[in-house]
Amino acid sequence: MKKIVALVLIIALLATTKSSQAQQKAKWNELEAFHDVMGKTFHSAEEGKLEPIKNHSKDLVEKAIAWKNSTAPAGYDKAAIEKSLKRLVKEAKELDKMVKARSPDTSIKEKLSGLHDTFHEIMEKCEKEDYIERIKEPE
Repeated sequence: MKKIVALVLIIALLATTKSSQAQQKAKWNELEAFHDVMGKTFHSAEEGKLEPIKNHSKDLVEKAIAWKNSTAPAGYDKAAIEKSLKRLVKEAKELDKMVKARSPDTSIKEKLSGLHDTFHEIMEKCEKEDYIERIKEPE
């Protein structure tokens, strides 16, 4: 009897484990790579520290282009965000040019803020609502 109970418990645990693994959401690596750079540059800029964006503006361009050119994992509607991704690339390039031209800090911060808004617009259009909540920045 103890063996039967133990076997039932093991089967239940395995079923639970497989179920929770199946519920894990697909990662969009290029999205996360862009988010990583955006996070470390935008939040520093909010605190008045613009060195991170001045050092990583080219990274934002590269990550935006890689994201735009990537294949979306299952469950994402890339067609719904295609125009926004193109705008994200354009805005990232504009920001990088401003940094290279040594534009005033207020202009750089304003452009970075707009890029951040575009990023969040894209996130809102993605289908994986719970995935978005997992990576959303604290407010």
